[in-house]
Amino acid sequence: MTTKTLPVSLADVESAAELLDAVVDRTPIQHSRALGLLTGGEVFLKCENLQRAGSFKVRGAYVRMARLSEAEKARGVVAASAGNHAQGVAQAARALGIKARIYMPLGVALPKLTATKDHGAEVVLHGHNVDEALAEAKRYADSTGAVFVHPFDNADIIAGQGTIGLELLEQLPDVDTVVMGVGGGGLLAGVATAIKAKAAELGREIRIVGVQAENAAAYPPSLAADALVPLEKVSTIADGIAVGTPGQLPFRIIKELVDDVVTVSEDSLAQALVFLLERSKLVVEPAGAVGVAALLEGKLAEAGIQSERTAVILSGGNIDPLLMLKVIQRGLSVAGRYLTVRMMLEDRAGELATISRVIAESDANVTRVDHTRIGGSLSMGDVAITIDMETKGHVHSETVLNNLRAEGFQPVIVKL
Repeated sequence: MTTKTLPVSLADVESAAELLDAVVDRTPIQHSRALGLLTGGEVFLKCENLQRAGSFKVRGAYVRMARLSEAEKARGVVAASAGNHAQGVAQAARALGIKARIYMPLGVALPKLTATKDHGAEVVLHGHNVDEALAEAKRYADSTGAVFVHPFDNADIIAGQGTIGLELLEQLPDVDTVVMGVGGGGLLAGVATAIKAKAAELGREIRIVGVQAENAAAYPPSLAADALVPLEKVSTIADGIAVGTPGQLPFRIIKELVDDVVTVSEDSLAQALVFLLERSKLVVEPAGAVGVAALLEGKLAEAGIQSERTAVILSGGNIDPLLMLKVIQRGLSVAGRYLTVRMMLEDRAGELATISRVIAESDANVTRVDHTRIGGSLSMGDVAITIDMETKGHVHSETVLNNLRAEGFQPVIVKL
């Protein structure tokens, strides 16, 4: 298969870029010295988390809807999403004067629900997950004639997302590796289409790497089988890329143009989010931070990719504050900066005072103590104590644990 036979061409992406002129923001590129020190090359962040509606999704949604006929626009559009696609469709619909109906699952994060409504869309809560909302949206489209706007399996959607690649090359022409997250594949397919074609025109190589959460990684088995392989279960904090089956059109492009698709752990996703907050002052959702997680885990090196100038696309910044609290706590724990231990004690005076002294002398800071005498696993005369504390990294955490052991205690680390 050549690029001429693929569903989307460079000309399609360039045409999409003309449609999006003055509609979307040209998001900035930020240099990350901290990531560069870790990887041994220069690293730059393409900040689509600062895009209108908080993610890249508005690009593809607007291109898809702008190309509808007047009759189709009059019938309205329908979509299903738990967040970014919903907001992208709603914003594009408002800009184009099209009525939009968005199905979102029950229990969707309140900020995402509110933002979608604020853009003027009619929101219907249905089902317990995106798949159930998606099925209802398709039924609505079939029964009313409304145009269903797929989140990734559409040529116009892919072309719109690919405009990020054109921007990136204009801002960073000597980039040699581009890394981004992948769920259904619309973003990765579009960016690969644009960048690989432009690189060919320039007679140089630019590598494209997709990243998936390891508990929602449908692309590696699908690429190995050369066929769409659905996952039986998807479970990840990166809800924006929690897709169980690759899109047919993106898959055709990705298998031809993308150099590698790697996976990252949930712990590294949490670390990446904290890293971006602290070192780059950027609020990024887990799905948008997977590229950074791949660099933190050394996934490019594992894949044999040595890059002098790497760009990571931060695809979105729409994160529920409640989820952010949990992810930050987990990220700090993974980095050794937040330690929770549980200990069994004899129920006698002075035990808690001794523990407090040891922790204080170890220069750790207690943030919470749970002390109980009652429980199914406790014997008479026993006490269970759980302590949360702030520490200064893995070495310091181990020092605190060793000091507690030296006093006769047996601390057990509680995983968050």
